[in-house]
Amino acid sequence: MEKKSLGLFSLVMMNVIAVDSVRTLSFSAVYGFSLVFFYLLAALVFFIPTALVSAELGSSWPDRGGIYVWVREAFGKRWSLIAIWLNWIYNVIWYPTLLALISGTLAYLFQPSLAENPFYVGVSVIGLFWTATLMNCFGMRLSSLFSTIAALLGAIFPMLLIACLGIFWMVQGKPSQIVCSWDTFFPGSAQGDNLGFLTNVLFGLLGLEMVATHAREMRNPQRDYPRSLLISAVIILFTIVFGSLSIALVVPSDQLHLATGVMQAFTIFADTYGLPWLSPLIALCIILGGLGGVGAWIIGPTKGLLVASQDGSLPSFFAKVNARGVPVRILLLQASLVSVLSLLFVFMPTINSSYWILSVITAQLALLVYIALFASALKLRYLHPKKNRPFRVPGKNLGISLVCGLGLLSSSLVIAFGFIPPMAVPFHNVFLYELILVGGGGLCCLIPFFLYRSGQRNRNSF
Repeated sequence: MEKKSLGLFSLVMMNVIAVDSVRTLSFSAVYGFSLVFFYLLAALVFFIPTALVSAELGSSWPDRGGIYVWVREAFGKRWSLIAIWLNWIYNVIWYPTLLALISGTLAYLFQPSLAENPFYVGVSVIGLFWTATLMNCFGMRLSSLFSTIAALLGAIFPMLLIACLGIFWMVQGKPSQIVCSWDTFFPGSAQGDNLGFLTNVLFGLLGLEMVATHAREMRNPQRDYPRSLLISAVIILFTIVFGSLSIALVVPSDQLHLATGVMQAFTIFADTYGLPWLSPLIALCIILGGLGGVGAWIIGPTKGLLVASQDGSLPSFFAKVNARGVPVRILLLQASLVSVLSLLFVFMPTINSSYWILSVITAQLALLVYIALFASALKLRYLHPKKNRPFRVPGKNLGISLVCGLGLLSSSLVIAFGFIPPMAVPFHNVFLYELILVGGGGLCCLIPFFLYRSGQRNRNSF
């Protein structure tokens, strides 16, 4: 690996690609103009703290394993296993939602009504994921060039385009489904009924810690990393905020589909401006970006479990790799779990409800990982005060305490908000809703304790 190879432009591109996703736009569009307030608040109390903490940890402990290593250094192997397990399992739960977006978008190319057909969505998700899994088992990897092109065409281009179309729509004074004013900037009672969606507002800002692990490869981390964060934050917030506003402008909130809201908006823009080629083009771009994301991420989180197994925290069963070094057992287990989760699309009453259930569990588990991230950063600053840190959170110990405190508080509050059923996705059985969240999240958190004990027994038997 070449050292000191990452400059400012490379860092900005990596940050944007790691975070930007069309998948989150529909969730925030539900808030109307108040989404601007929510994103500015989220940037202050979560997005910026995440960037600063990730930069310090990534530059100080740049070893393979990322958050597994950081939590292990702060709290030991047991808690590091829980963190990396949650990091893996929330991705497992996230895959069906991303693939549902792909299958729904694909339907717009030949039969838009299929996007709301539970059987079509469930079968499509399972088929797409097993195909991607088998490709990875044979050692096929997307090149960095393809991953970048897929992310640019499938995420950044559609988000920039929908944002520009929304701005053009407002400049022309066309009818709007929302009111943009100082009064509607602040949340009202209607937004309070959908506080659960804040879990996916924060989830849409996750990913900067992945880039921070490359801090040792930066030419000038003290100068370039803070600059890249500032530039990336502007690009990310612009695309997400204006992309979400564009959907809210043209799609009535009571007709918004969480999985295909982006395509609903593009279809309206295409019909209004006489651009029949626009919807198929954007559909192909989103499909390309989604498949590129799945291909790039499907193997990534499994590497963390592989490191944990090789470190003795997991049973040796998970350490099995094939001739190409691919952790096949973890991949096959992952595909099986995704298949089971995808059945929610078939058995839940609507696509929106199943999409939301998977999304909120994903976001809550992800935020638990970020709680571990903030706690580790705070403890390591006091545990190893003399550790060489190419990048430090400004403000000495008071600075990192404030930054980590904001991150811990915002993550905890938004996890709690996720237990409030949103009015935009009605659930007739609130008890079942809470049972799925508590049961699903609790099970995901308990499994690594059992695996850790099994791993320790296996290790002691040798």
